[in-house]
Amino acid sequence: MGRKPNKPNAIPRFRERRRGGRCWYYYDRGIIDGRRALEPLGSDYGLAIKRWAELEGARKLPASAGLTFRVVADAYRHEVIPTKATRTASDNLRELGKLLEFLDDPPGPLDAIKPLTVRQYLDWRKDAPVRANREKALLSHIWNCARAKGYTEKPNPCAGVHGNRETGRKVYVSDAEFQAIRAEADPVTQNAIDLAYLTGQRPADVRRMNLADIKDGALDVRQGKTGALVRIAIEGELAEVIARIKAEAAGRKVASMMMLADHSGRVIGLNALSRRFRAAVEAAGLSGIQLRDLRAKAATDKAEASGSMMEAQRQLGHTNVTMTQHYVRQRRGEKVTPTR
Repeated sequence: MGRKPNKPNAIPRFRERRRGGRCWYYYDRGIIDGRRALEPLGSDYGLAIKRWAELEGARKLPASAGLTFRVVADAYRHEVIPTKATRTASDNLRELGKLLEFLDDPPGPLDAIKPLTVRQYLDWRKDAPVRANREKALLSHIWNCARAKGYTEKPNPCAGVHGNRETGRKVYVSDAEFQAIRAEADPVTQNAIDLAYLTGQRPADVRRMNLADIKDGALDVRQGKTGALVRIAIEGELAEVIARIKAEAAGRKVASMMMLADHSGRVIGLNALSRRFRAAVEAAGLSGIQLRDLRAKAATDKAEASGSMMEAQRQLGHTNVTMTQHYVRQRRGEKVTPTR
């Protein structure tokens, strides 16, 4: 129970043990009179780390120092991040690692973080300006959660600090590039390419597509990012692709209803799928094209073919047409007629 944790970001002297289906927390005071002394902190994680901070502060920091950013960040990691979508949670964990690298070296009071600190952080992350903006957004949310918990009464230090300028992706995959990439891809990646383009969905949603989600002649897609439900009619080229996938599934060694599975029935992970797509792009002699760019191509081609931005909006699952217009025009530009 008092064993030293081996995780890199583990909280020092903070131990936990499961009893009766619940997790109980303890403050490790070390070996006293030949025995490890563990002070109970209760089963409420938020209150436990607050008490831990008080004990740590009395041992290492002036009493006025209060909570450190690491303590509050760890509470957020434990309580909030698990409630988010898988991809968002994964991104948040990486972003939190960067925040801790800067804000916890050396450890200091939470209230010592000021707007100037946030500006210095953005400058420190100048080599990754877009990621720095996401990390700033995470810091802002952590701070708001800390205020709601009563850990601090200070205003959010991110308020009024402008993030780095973002222009967004402007890649449009031409038909020739699309066919060249597809020709170099393996069969599973070809299926992913076809599904991504014909449905216009995000790579993470394409990867989760399941034959069991086909109902009443339509493919139901519950978007992981927004939770929106999009029903895509199975007709035309999409019907041909799904028929091909069904035939491949029937010949698998292990049965699997997942559309993007290999011959053994093993589902292809999102990172592996991205690597396979990147390899096909390089084999085609191209660069700078990502699997997610097929969603923008689908929206652009749909809007041009139908003459309606509303059709593209419905397919992408955007909440308003303005978002779709910006998404499409950033990639290819608006088509206009010449003078006279």
